[in-house]
Amino acid sequence: MFQDARLINFIANSLALLAVTALLLGAVYWIAQRPYFAISSLYLAHDEEGADLRFVTASSLNQAVADKLRGNFFFIDLDAARQLIETAPWVRRARVQRVWPNALAVHVEEHQPLALWNENEMINTWGEAFAAYAGDLPDGVVLPQLKGPDDSERLVVQRYAEVARWFAPLSLRVNELALSPRYAWEVTLSDGMRLTLGRDPAADIADPHGRSGALPFAARIERFVEAWPRLAQVVPGRNIAHADLRYPNGFAITLAPVTPTPSK
Repeated sequence: MFQDARLINFIANSLALLAVTALLLGAVYWIAQRPYFAISSLYLAHDEEGADLRFVTASSLNQAVADKLRGNFFFIDLDAARQLIETAPWVRRARVQRVWPNALAVHVEEHQPLALWNENEMINTWGEAFAAYAGDLPDGVVLPQLKGPDDSERLVVQRYAEVARWFAPLSLRVNELALSPRYAWEVTLSDGMRLTLGRDPAADIADPHGRSGALPFAARIERFVEAWPRLAQVVPGRNIAHADLRYPNGFAITLAPVTPTPSK
């Protein structure tokens, strides 16, 4: 009889404890769901070693993603928030932290633009394509135009660097470098000269069906650059409109039309 009473008291106390615990948890959950804790803003946090941001601002970040965040201070998925923020223009990588009671601090690594890519993208210095508005670039900044098939970004950037290095001593810049779907190269320089380079048998991806006897990509450019001083002597005062470097033993050039001098 005494043992039955103790068991009944134990069960009653346990039920009371469970009820109180459920009430407390319900109260905590109710409080946590209040609008006061809804994420209402993002702000940019600066790392001590971080560089100043040129393209990403707190207002542009809030405009891009704030209304797409799901959850509040307690329940937001920080990894999902990071992935969402990394879709914003100019954001390459992000790190996200909660800020009491209803904000997120975002550490941003920006894309560093190297060139325009295909129709409506840019390519960064890591050889990655990203979407951004060219009008955000500072005044006076003109980027070269790179073109190529999907997943060829790194190869095109590598070739762009090679071409730019070869023509820099001649005070010429690369305005455009294009890789066709058949992996043939064409370059337009800052003086308007167009170079047809053809395929590159030195790289399997660039020329899976390379021609026998074809010169590698760099060798064709080197041969043309070395001949440049002699070309200037042979055709003084005439610009080269087009140079076809695909020949195994030389190259062909097309001169720009002569501009008639008005007579007095």
